[in-house]
Amino acid sequence: MATEVKVPTLGESVTEASIGELLKNVGDAVAVDEPIVSLETDKVAVEAPSPVAGVIKEFKVAVGDTVEVGAVLAIVEEGATGAATGEEAGRAAQEREEGKEERAESASSDASQTLSPAVRRAVLEHGVDPSTIKGTGKDGRLTKEDVIAAAQSKKDGAKGDSPAPAPAASAPSPAPAATGERREERVKMTRMRQTIAKRLKGAQDNAALLTTFNDVDMSAVMEARAKYKDMFAKKHDIRLGFMGFFAKAACLALKDVPAVNAYIEGDEIVYHDYVDISVAVSAPNGLVVPVIRDAQDKGFARIEKDIADFGKRAKEGTLTMEDMKGGTFTISNGGVFGSLMSTPIINPPQSAVLGLHRIEDRPVVVDGEIVIRPMMYIALSYDHRLIDGREAVTALKIIKEAIEDPTRMLIDL
Repeated sequence: MATEVKVPTLGESVTEASIGELLKNVGDAVAVDEPIVSLETDKVAVEAPSPVAGVIKEFKVAVGDTVEVGAVLAIVEEGATGAATGEEAGRAAQEREEGKEERAESASSDASQTLSPAVRRAVLEHGVDPSTIKGTGKDGRLTKEDVIAAAQSKKDGAKGDSPAPAPAASAPSPAPAATGERREERVKMTRMRQTIAKRLKGAQDNAALLTTFNDVDMSAVMEARAKYKDMFAKKHDIRLGFMGFFAKAACLALKDVPAVNAYIEGDEIVYHDYVDISVAVSAPNGLVVPVIRDAQDKGFARIEKDIADFGKRAKEGTLTMEDMKGGTFTISNGGVFGSLMSTPIINPPQSAVLGLHRIEDRPVVVDGEIVIRPMMYIALSYDHRLIDGREAVTALKIIKEAIEDPTRMLIDL
């Protein structure tokens, strides 16, 4: 019996998605709930599973197509096992060969659109054909390491001691490789990247953006981590990081300066008596911002576990729409990439974002003496339509003071 595989419900207010990748070929056997199509929505990648076990008879879509919720993606022949035979098997083989040719022809093919930016750069840099490399990532996807290993293997083979066998007389001699070749790559933006672009440009167009800066002596937090990290990890089974400290410090600041935790809706200001912190994390297709809900009521261990879980699932592409729904304030840590200073952009409809940066030893004056301290620049970008400069500076100063004296977070100062 033939069963239709349809686009699943994608989340509140999300009605359509783009086909990011076909995870199976026509003729492949699939198990119940095994993903066969990867869908890209405005915020996350969603996998559409087969509702039955059987063999894929037909795909109704191609990579890049836009589909609505409920649309038919594929037909699965229920109960069949192994690869399809006869005409279907022949068509499946032809499609696979055509897919290989397309991948080899250009880095702008459908297949290349599913590669992460790092993998695409590695493919171009090393000049390898991604269709010839077996991926070791999730669901067989290529990783940067796969590309580098393939390039090294190709290089080692070219330098082998044994001479290559002479080509047959009838085989044409290959043209000499061009040197100094300049390349261009044209890749269609993913739905997520298009949405990121629109939202961030919208933030610039609609908000009166301004950034205030301060610097923080990280000595006290680093000493606390060094002293308690082993006990913390043993008790809570999670590493004690810096984000927990900044999340709790932000809760103090937002409680004292509620405008920083509010946003504009029409001609009204919406204030919140809770703090839902959006944490910017990197995913293969771009930056995503899952939300730590009710951060004001959570301890360090729960916040660190939430952040670790978000980071893991962002890399795996398993974050859901619900994970990123809402949020009243954002923290973005560019320091993990080595950033010294930046002007982060707000995440609409929010009105403020805290930017963290790398820690480096710098000379500072303490009690009239020049000493070396581990310092971090912090930045607060805010919507000046709602938040006055005094409020923004005050909020950032509260965060600075809480980090430099973590006891404040325990006694709510």
